[in-house]
Amino acid sequence: METSNAPFRASLARSVRLLAAFRKEQTDPDFFYGMLARDTAAQLSTYTDLSGALVADVGGGPGYFTEVLRAHGARTLCVDCDAGEMMARDGAVPEGAVLGSALDIPLKDASVDVCFSSNVLEHVPDPWRMAAEMVRVTRPGGVIYLSFTNWLSPWGGHETSPWHYLGGHRAARRYTRREGHRPKNVYGESLYPVSVAGALRWARSRTDAEVLDARPRYHPEWATGVVRLPGIREIVSWNLLLVLRRR
Repeated sequence: METSNAPFRASLARSVRLLAAFRKEQTDPDFFYGMLARDTAAQLSTYTDLSGALVADVGGGPGYFTEVLRAHGARTLCVDCDAGEMMARDGAVPEGAVLGSALDIPLKDASVDVCFSSNVLEHVPDPWRMAAEMVRVTRPGGVIYLSFTNWLSPWGGHETSPWHYLGGHRAARRYTRREGHRPKNVYGESLYPVSVAGALRWARSRTDAEVLDARPRYHPEWATGVVRLPGIREIVSWNLLLVLRRR
């Protein structure tokens, strides 16, 4: 997979590119996740040096992020609870794969330099247990990069959006009627409501980590202040990024 050494810039043009690529998530996942992984590695590099760092990619699935992080010089561990998801890309698990739950990460305390997770938190039934596990396995001085799609964002219901605004179960039933099969992300089974407010409250309550950043992940730099607007942030953030440093 190609990588880029261009400096990260949270520009409007970048936001537009990601939004356009997102339309191909289902039809061309290599294109979409490849682009997102390259963007994410560049963004992560603004918070910590990836060269030689041991990075745990929690919920890494088929390894798109793992591969690009490795291209940036990181040593990587791809942690996922679903072997089938890990093999979904080319029939083989990613290099450095570890089978295990995000709710009980099978790594020792303070064992990695960076603990990373992209869009997994909303898929676990106990999101703050997962977040706490990410802090636990990160060494003092290390970085936690945690992003998720918040429930009240336009894409909060994933493929059942925007009908999730009328209720997650109702949106799932509507999708099943229209498509003839259940959605991949089923409310209450593999998709759970997580809020920006809840994430900020959790992050600020930690005594073992300091918050380095909290921002809409895909927005341009000038739009980051929306995180400070209760209510509005739940709708317009789309995706929240939390970056913490382990104390």
